[in-house]
Amino acid sequence: MRYLVTGGAGFLGSHICARMLAGGVAEGDLFVPRIEDFDLTQPEAVERLYRQSKPDVVIHLAAQVGGIGANQANPGRYFYSNMAMGLHLIEGARVHAIKKFVQIGTICAYPKFTPVPFKEEDLWNGYPEETNAPYGIAKKALLVMCQAYRQQYGMNAVYLLPVNLYGPRDNFDPASSHVIPALIRKCVEAKRAGADHITAWGTGSASREFLYVDDAAEGVVLAAQKYNDADPVNLGAGREITIKDLTVLVARLSGFKGGIVWDPSKPDGQPRRCLDTTRARERFGFTAKTKLEDGLAKTIAWYEAQA
Repeated sequence: MRYLVTGGAGFLGSHICARMLAGGVAEGDLFVPRIEDFDLTQPEAVERLYRQSKPDVVIHLAAQVGGIGANQANPGRYFYSNMAMGLHLIEGARVHAIKKFVQIGTICAYPKFTPVPFKEEDLWNGYPEETNAPYGIAKKALLVMCQAYRQQYGMNAVYLLPVNLYGPRDNFDPASSHVIPALIRKCVEAKRAGADHITAWGTGSASREFLYVDDAAEGVVLAAQKYNDADPVNLGAGREITIKDLTVLVARLSGFKGGIVWDPSKPDGQPRRCLDTTRARERFGFTAKTKLEDGLAKTIAWYEAQA
């Protein structure tokens, strides 16, 4: 089997590729396109990619994504890029008779006020949280495309909804990072500078669920191997924590002993996020293993070694 992993050089993708190689996939059977060589928003580049890589299975991870601030600054770009990449790749998979297409969705596709824990059947019961709605809706449209192509063309296209990820090799750029790498960077830099406080976005009242990247990679690989149904599937840890408690935990694990000042002029984002992970467990045997505190400690250690 030959595999095409878009975004395979990125955060989640690099962990997925490492797991696949360790599991016996030959290096020559794993193709990871680079953005410098293939602009996946352009149909000509996608067609060239399929001709060159000749895959049996496509795992589509490539995305333009960021935290709340980045989503607010780039709603049009995020919608277009994510919609265009998926559109051309799914159509290309049909044209080239790909055996299986694994589309990675986003938790941002869920409605703003989804009952907790989020169940897959609630996906269409409202509009997403406004700051990341363009990104979330673009990704959710690809679920419809996967299901439509399954219905009309018999394409084996599956759709996964990973919750917020974190871990080594995450994006720590303050302009575009998500909450955990942003907090880790703030705490480590403040500790090294001897600062007496850090400033955190929002009120701290929102809650989130976080999935360690190695666990997420295991879930994606299991789905690629074992899951063949049309229903979307959550990938998560099944546990939530408030941003305030998360910030205190990151500060403690980072060794930062100063204060935390909250900036309520910044948005909290979606009020709560926590997934029902029953379907992943029942359909292809996935259960997250890494405790949040252990995963954070590993991520902090990795960042401190790089910074």
